[in-house]
Amino acid sequence: MAKPVLIGVLGGMGPLATLDLLHKIIAATPAEKDQDHVPVVCWNVPQIADRQKALAGKGDSPLPQLLEGIEKLNRLDVSHIVIPCNTAHHWYHALVEVSHAPILHIADETITQILSMEAVPKKVGIIATQGTLSAGWYQKKLIAANIEVIFPTEGEMNRLFVAGCYAVKQNKLATAAQLLEELSASLVNRGAEKLLLACTEVPLALAYNNSPFLKKSIDPTEMLAQSCVNIWKDQKK
Repeated sequence: MAKPVLIGVLGGMGPLATLDLLHKIIAATPAEKDQDHVPVVCWNVPQIADRQKALAGKGDSPLPQLLEGIEKLNRLDVSHIVIPCNTAHHWYHALVEVSHAPILHIADETITQILSMEAVPKKVGIIATQGTLSAGWYQKKLIAANIEVIFPTEGEMNRLFVAGCYAVKQNKLATAAQLLEELSASLVNRGAEKLLLACTEVPLALAYNNSPFLKKSIDPTEMLAQSCVNIWKDQKK
């Protein structure tokens, strides 16, 4: 008999992005009463070393704190684990080794859903940390599917993305929205049909002022939420 579904969220990266995932799981769930919703437990403890600084060689590794979070979720006997932080997936394989439950990879879940769209985009602009871009989780599979990928310039990464990302963490959403909208506009002006928001802070910024770029966006947080809902629905069949 399969283990009852209990989704474990390894969060805190950042804390608002974690809440965004929880909200999107609820929003995506067909429900008529409380009991119809996805069972979820969440480790939203943000005292985790900065992932971007660690990968740039300017800070401590977050792995010890990530492993602690996995251990907490193991104790709760979760059936699946999700991580609403793209950059944290650099330590994915180390976490899989100690997790008692399968860990869904945010990029894999997103790419699977992109390629199943009725109208698959031909050109995608990607907004992500340098660590996520360097890992290539998204663009390698997009390019293999004959989808052109448009990247921010180095200047845009420093002036718009990094500043916008940290503005979300500082709860300065108006500033974040202004910076990340400018970056979105640049990618669209260079031909992007869709924007892949491959940093979980970005949807929060664009949603703050209901950016028109949301209509052009693919949100991995939303894709991860849908995967959680699908797991729950499959058990209920």
